[in-house]
Amino acid sequence: MSQDLQIQEWASLQGLNTLAVPVTARYLVEVENSDQLKQALSWACNHEQSILVLGGGSNLVFAGDYPGLVIRMALRGRSWEQVDDHGAVLVLKAGENWHEAVLYAARSGYRGIENLALIPGTAGAAPVQNIGAYGTELGDCLDSVTVLNRQTLKVETLPASACEFGYRDSLFKHRPGLYIILEIRLRLSRNAPLKIGYRDLQDYFGDVNEAELTPLAVAEGVMAVRHRKLPDPAVLPNVGSFFKNPVIGLPQFRELQARFPDVVFYPADSQIKLAAAWLIDQAGWKGFRNSRVGVHNRQALVLINHSGGTGQDVLSLADDVRQSVLEKFGVELEMEPGIVGNA
Repeated sequence: MSQDLQIQEWASLQGLNTLAVPVTARYLVEVENSDQLKQALSWACNHEQSILVLGGGSNLVFAGDYPGLVIRMALRGRSWEQVDDHGAVLVLKAGENWHEAVLYAARSGYRGIENLALIPGTAGAAPVQNIGAYGTELGDCLDSVTVLNRQTLKVETLPASACEFGYRDSLFKHRPGLYIILEIRLRLSRNAPLKIGYRDLQDYFGDVNEAELTPLAVAEGVMAVRHRKLPDPAVLPNVGSFFKNPVIGLPQFRELQARFPDVVFYPADSQIKLAAAWLIDQAGWKGFRNSRVGVHNRQALVLINHSGGTGQDVLSLADDVRQSVLEKFGVELEMEPGIVGNA
């Protein structure tokens, strides 16, 4: 075992998950390169420990303490490849802060990920969820993902076409535990059209000529909109949007719209995507708080841990919200974050 690998026992994870759930890991190690990662995997195998790979801790709920080895990905580095007059490929190691990478690209004049500003987490976690906001998804510009195959312990490169991207979905969710993401490559443009079609962004930019906008200006607009609506996890612990916007068929939508003419929706190919925040708000949950957890008073999609709640407290509230929406609208909400431990 390399002396560079420092494994902690009974380590607190409260500061490593944005819900600030007070849980511990039986073992915790931080890895800074692929060699250390392989050593950590070997150690876990030799000691018969389960493994949890952790990025920014912004898209999971700990339902209890973790009994195995938590591997915190701290691989850092960013660089440019294939630079020409039209664009370039931005390479991000898995531990790079996602928001900082967005601003780095935007300040450099590259377009493609500016609408994804202020999404918490790391670059390595971004493809798992196929993060998205304001008309943009990571899969729109992802070129490839470099991974460690846990079965073979070999490094592989997966093109975007192999990642099975969908709405908040990917190969990495379908086959959990098979791949550990080491770095991602994003194909960005110098001149692609900027996306400001979402109402919040239209309202923010007003009559500004789109041709006069830069990717940094769009990123700053997204940041301003998100700051107005979403709480900072460092101030009010949360994992961002807790539920996906449900997608339903046209017959079900017509029936729903007949009962609720003001229902907020977006066309999604041959189906309809409903605004989960509207459903939750109309079910009476926006601003709700019990003694430990609640629903944010400006964005009903966000569950907050305002007074030291546990993961079970959050999940119990989520179940109540889901059941309420199902009873009122006949629509099933699906959670965005993953659950670690027994729910």
